[in-house]
Amino acid sequence: MARPLLGLLLILAVVGVKSKIHNSVVEKDDRRLIPLTDAFGFAEGGKLDITIRDIALYRLHGSVDTIDSEKFGFFLSPVEADAALEQELADDAGCILDQVTNLFTFKDSSVQNVINGNLTEFSFHFVVQNGGLFYLYFANCEEDTPVSFTSIIEMYNLNSKGSKDYLSVGDTSLDAVYWVSAMFALFTLSTIAWAVWVYRNKQYAQKVHYFMFALGCFKAMTLLSQALMVYYIERTGSADGWNIVYYIFTFFRGILFFTVVVLIGTGWSYMKPFLGEKEARIIMIVIPLQVFANIAIIITEEESPSVKDWFTWRDVFHLVDIICCCAILFPIVWSIKHLREASQTDGKAARNLERLTLFRQFYVMVVVYIYVTRIVVYLLKSTMQYEFSWVSTAVEELVTLAFYVWTATKFRPTNENPYLKLQGDSDV
Repeated sequence: MARPLLGLLLILAVVGVKSKIHNSVVEKDDRRLIPLTDAFGFAEGGKLDITIRDIALYRLHGSVDTIDSEKFGFFLSPVEADAALEQELADDAGCILDQVTNLFTFKDSSVQNVINGNLTEFSFHFVVQNGGLFYLYFANCEEDTPVSFTSIIEMYNLNSKGSKDYLSVGDTSLDAVYWVSAMFALFTLSTIAWAVWVYRNKQYAQKVHYFMFALGCFKAMTLLSQALMVYYIERTGSADGWNIVYYIFTFFRGILFFTVVVLIGTGWSYMKPFLGEKEARIIMIVIPLQVFANIAIIITEEESPSVKDWFTWRDVFHLVDIICCCAILFPIVWSIKHLREASQTDGKAARNLERLTLFRQFYVMVVVYIYVTRIVVYLLKSTMQYEFSWVSTAVEELVTLAFYVWTATKFRPTNENPYLKLQGDSDV
């Protein structure tokens, strides 16, 4: 177990530093449209700096036709125009560069000097006068002509002091979400309160309660590292290594979350000291799959969108995460079924009915949590004005806090909790 874990940490360590300064490498790519950045919200007067080097053009099939350099160029596209761009590509309606306002093309004399080796790089500066949410694209309208280049892209706004702010307009309130709104403090205080309660009722505490404490710790540390990551990205364009810390805490928090939900759902250490074969199989399938999904999401988030199928892979891995969330519902359903049958066949119907009600409530809460954090949050990100994209993050964290507190309250160690009345019970 130690070697795979060490390998994972090494993978996270070598992944590029999370930043708003994009380093994109395009290698012999013949796509007509290449996304170079994810969506970025510019305020009025926002800035875009592009530095491009190592430009190379290749002719396929031995063609000797002269390359038209004006058919290669960069442009900004509003997010709402994405559907129109896709339709133009599908319809093959001429060169996209003829339909948009170009930033620059390869016909520019300075770019030609880079291609010919007379200059090492070309820098371009642009001011977004009216602001908005934009993607940066590279278009290649020359058939059978792959292109290679390396680019460094800085997208930023200016704050009230005139300094660079590398956060998208909608993300500038993220530090408020984590600090001013005190999400880190709330999770920390909740975890401390849980530790105090477990200590005072340690005669009723079970192993899963300590797993729940560990989950609270890793969740709080995830928020702290995320807040510091946002803080440094806003000011320097780079996370300064805090992304690595964030990914490590996220990795363990993800494992612990799904483990705790499955263990509570099966009644492990509460009502029985072992896991059944079906429950163990769920853990053996869901947990590694969830780990894989989290690693893959991290890698896709760190890679430039210029990588082929980058958006497709990102969506696929989020889908895997949703599938994992749905799979952990099965142990809860099995426990509900078992308790329903037990309440009808043994002499402890009242107690089993109490447990059955508790399991049903837990099932509903898990479903609500998954629905809100995986679907509602996504819809909020997709539909709200980009200036308020931070709202989806705030909703996700508040719902997570509510779910943690509710679960801790319902399954806290106490002799009055029907879930913990094990003495003399052999029904489950």
